[in-house]
Amino acid sequence: MRTAAGRARRDALFLLAGSGTADLAYRITQVAFPLVVLQQTGSVAATGLAGGASGIPVVLSPWWARKARQWVDSGPRLAVVAAVQAVALAMVPAAAVLGLLGPEVLIASGLLLGCGDALATPGRAALLADTGDRWGPDKAVLLLTWQDGIRRAGMVVGPPLGALAIAAGFTDGLLWVEAGTVLVAGLLAVSVTGERSPAIRELPSIRASLVGRSDVLYGWIVRGAGCFTWFAFTLGLSVIGAERGQPGVYVAAGMSGYGVGSVVGTLISLALIRRFPPVPLTAIAWTVVGSCWIGMGVWTTPAAVAVLGALSGVTIVLGIGAITALITWTSAGAQRRALLSGQSVVVNASSSAGLLIGGPVLAVIGAEHTLIGAGLVTCLVALGVLPARRNREARKTRGCQNAEHDGDRDHHIGRAA
Repeated sequence: MRTAAGRARRDALFLLAGSGTADLAYRITQVAFPLVVLQQTGSVAATGLAGGASGIPVVLSPWWARKARQWVDSGPRLAVVAAVQAVALAMVPAAAVLGLLGPEVLIASGLLLGCGDALATPGRAALLADTGDRWGPDKAVLLLTWQDGIRRAGMVVGPPLGALAIAAGFTDGLLWVEAGTVLVAGLLAVSVTGERSPAIRELPSIRASLVGRSDVLYGWIVRGAGCFTWFAFTLGLSVIGAERGQPGVYVAAGMSGYGVGSVVGTLISLALIRRFPPVPLTAIAWTVVGSCWIGMGVWTTPAAVAVLGALSGVTIVLGIGAITALITWTSAGAQRRALLSGQSVVVNASSSAGLLIGGPVLAVIGAEHTLIGAGLVTCLVALGVLPARRNREARKTRGCQNAEHDGDRDHHIGRAA
């Protein structure tokens, strides 16, 4: 007879296998998707429609998904959301086959996919953390760390596999493969044991779930700033390569180094996360990331970019893992799902805002200066939360001491009376 820990291990394996294969398929298809859209529509602008549209439901999810995200509390329900995502993904290759692929289909596909992502991403993470809780102490953090590590490994191997598939003539077929893989990932979750949240009169909002968890908020501020300035790394290196007659060389060096570094960071992150306080670790990690971007703007060679990209990859994993671990340690059930949803919103909203201003900023001040400026902003925000946190803790301590003093005074007054 299978023990509770044995069932938890099985469920964790199914969840990790599903998320890992789906994300690998996404990384592979990232290379093919713009080519299919460009071939079908002849418009460069159309290549970003689906991706841009998919971010809208995620950013707006605090308002529309408050009840829906709590519904995704079991494997079968996660599978239902995965089926919706698979339909959204299949819309594009199906429309291409019928000769109907246009902006309307791309936007509709992106919006539907974004709705699924807003529920599936925090839902799968929360279900994985719940599975870890059933497995044993600290297993929730371990499973979330490995989920992130598998995703980052996909970032390294996915694009080359996609390029090989395109060279072999399977460009359109890759889109069908991604839709099928997402559906399979959902089916793998069907047998996962879910722990339904107890019925509560009022579902927790993201803001309400932050009450008493100021450290999570400080971590989100740091990560949000890093996501906001992320465009300087990706778009900036692309522009530098184009300006120097080496298109793709600099961004490939930076992303390859980042991917390798992030895998290494995953292997060491759990030991460091257990040893150091989450907010200082996050602040230091993103300060190193900002310093790496400054370095790329000063020493702009492919070799330097690759080395600095690897260092940023290692530290980004530590910063992300520390706050995710803090959420896992301090929450459960409905509040955990709300906080993981909030984290997803922070990442998507700040990244979208950065990409929105990225093009004009690069055009005005140049890619090298943008990297330096983005690095400085990241460092300032990351280091700025530390004194803000200390001041808050000091005010809290003074408030407690004053309350105790007032209590003692009232006690003495009572005795005198």
